[in-house]
Amino acid sequence: MNRFAVLEKPIVSEKSGRLRESINKYAFKVARRASKNDIKRAVEELFDVKVVGVNSCIVRGAIKRRGMHVGKRKNYKKAYVTLEQGQTIAMFEDN
Repeated sequence: MNRFAVLEKPIVSEKSGRLRESINKYAFKVARRASKNDIKRAVEELFDVKVVGVNSCIVRGAIKRRGMHVGKRKNYKKAYVTLEQGQTIAMFEDN
């Protein structure tokens, strides 16, 4: 899989901020078909860092109502990437 197609966008939230500060773990929204090896290779090549581990999960889309109309958001895949101690991704540190 193309490394530019694997990572869709970074996830910036309170939880991801705490994980980044405490255990050097970064969160990304990734392509549904991407494997853990694809994710690891993409992060290492794009950000020039050493990845220690990758955890991924499918986030189920929430069901939303507006009056009598019911809709559902899309499912997506989220990956938590753990970096080697002392390494950071500059894109997240500029906040």
